[in-house]
Amino acid sequence: MLQSDEFAILAAFVAINTVMFAALAVAKILPKVHPTDWFRGRNRRAATRSIHPDERL
Repeated sequence: MLQSDEFAILAAFVAINTVMFAALAVAKILPKVHPTDWFRGRNRRAATRSIHPDERL
């Protein structure tokens, strides 16, 4: 029974499912990555418009 094609297909499905859920669990634990913080986009201002203009951004 363990050598049958149906069992091999089921075992492959379970293996892929386990890897996917492990990757999702690791992704949930890690901090979020915001690529917009790395690159300056069009939506960023060149100068601060704060009431405290000398303060660091």
